[in-house]
Amino acid sequence: MAKTAPKFFIISGTSGSGKTIALQALEDLGFYCIDNLPASLVPEMAARVLGNNTKHHNCAISIDSRNQDFIGDLKESFESLKSFNIETRVIFIDADDKTLLKRYSETRRKHPLSDENTSLIEAIRKERELLEHLSTIADRKIDTSNITPHELRTIIRDDSEQGSDHSLTLLFQSFGFKYGNPSDVDFMFDVRCLPNPHWHAELKHLTGLDQAVQDFLAEQQVCTEMYQQIRNFVEHWLPHFINDNRNYITVGIGCTGGQHRSVYLTSLLQGHFSSHSNIQTLVRHRELSL
Repeated sequence: MAKTAPKFFIISGTSGSGKTIALQALEDLGFYCIDNLPASLVPEMAARVLGNNTKHHNCAISIDSRNQDFIGDLKESFESLKSFNIETRVIFIDADDKTLLKRYSETRRKHPLSDENTSLIEAIRKERELLEHLSTIADRKIDTSNITPHELRTIIRDDSEQGSDHSLTLLFQSFGFKYGNPSDVDFMFDVRCLPNPHWHAELKHLTGLDQAVQDFLAEQQVCTEMYQQIRNFVEHWLPHFINDNRNYITVGIGCTGGQHRSVYLTSLLQGHFSSHSNIQTLVRHRELSL
């Protein structure tokens, strides 16, 4: 059996967004994990940990604002990684300002960039500026504003299982606009114009995963047209993203509450694209407690 290429994950993002949880999840999966590594040491660490004479196959490191003096070394360090025969993936984790403020208030932690002259909200925004390069080059962005630590662990686990035999991972995510727009999607489609099962008493408390709702929406011609046009759009542009070396695309499908229409269409799309041999598909229903 051919030996799979080692994986080297770089976890970054805003303080309080869930980086520690992500790193712990990877450690549970057998990754050798290092917290808060200076960017200048990334190539050396990759060589040491992933070398042929070590027992560690996969490695994950976190880079954050606690080492401000080293963040400027990122670009040069990432260029050096290209000389290694390893699968490198950058995951950037964030949450909105309101969520981060609430988390710091509840835990009474001190933000690494806050001081007597810098308020918490100023520190959060300064940190985003410092990490902007990492956010820009990230293969995967995760917004934890509306997800639990358990759900974040599941997302990280799914990411770690993405194999090198897949040229791209395609995540379809349903959500409800009433709970806020997701910030971690590449494409967002609004399907609130479609007939809403919520207004039918027998369907109101069901979801798009239930057969009765699926049958109702399948009978609506506009639902079929919406599905076909979103499918064709994604189908058309996928080769361009693959040629651009993108390895993660998130497609958001939103309805009012994220319970019926978006769940139904998201499931249909995931089922269709799962037949593509060079694409790994994932699905997430943000508003459903499954």
